[in-house]
Amino acid sequence: MTRQTSTPTTPRELYHVSEQRGLVRFEPRAESGGAVWAITAERLKNYLLPRDCPRVTFYARAATTADDRARFLGESTAVVAIESAWYERAVVARVFVYAFDAVPFELADEIAGYYTTYEAVDAIGCREIDNPIAELLRDQVEVRLLPSLWALREAVASSTLGFSVIRMRNAAPPPAGFESRFPVYSPGAELR
Repeated sequence: MTRQTSTPTTPRELYHVSEQRGLVRFEPRAESGGAVWAITAERLKNYLLPRDCPRVTFYARAATTADDRARFLGESTAVVAIESAWYERAVVARVFVYAFDAVPFELADEIAGYYTTYEAVDAIGCREIDNPIAELLRDQVEVRLLPSLWALREAVASSTLGFSVIRMRNAAPPPAGFESRFPVYSPGAELR
C-alpha cells in the first residue's frame, strides 16, 4: 500500500535488494506483474531487510503536516518499523543490493520510489550487506520494533506522510476486533 504523487526527478541508478548472491541478469517474472522492479537510492532503506519481513516505512514529504511530523517522526527523518518477532532474522540476514542503469525503467510509484521495466536488465554492480539493522542505523534510519504493525499501518496510511507497507501478509494476525479502513493486500502495492 502506497500513496501516489507526480513529477519525480529521474534517477541515474536504481536498485534491487535480494537475498540471492551472484545475480547478473534480471528477467521479468509473471509473479512480479511481468516486470523487473527497482527502487531509488532514497527508498532503498525500505528494502534492507529479509524479503518476507513485514514492515511499515515512512518519512516526511512536502505535504506532511507539522502534527504528523511530530506524532510519527519526532527527530527522525525516516522510520522502518518491523515486528519484534522478526528482529533476530533481520540482524543476521545477508542481503545483496544490485544496481541498474535507470534508462530502461519507468516510474511506477513516486512515494515508494518504485520503477519497473518489462525487459531484461543486467546488474551494473552489487553490494553485500551482512547486518541490515546495523546498515539502517548507519544510514540514520530509526528502526522501531513493535509486537504488532497493524495499528501503526492504519495510522500511517491515514496520515500525510510518505509511506510503504510491505509484506503484511507475513505479519502476525491482527489483534481481535481489528478493522482496517484500507485493503490489506493490494495488487502491485508491494515490491516483489
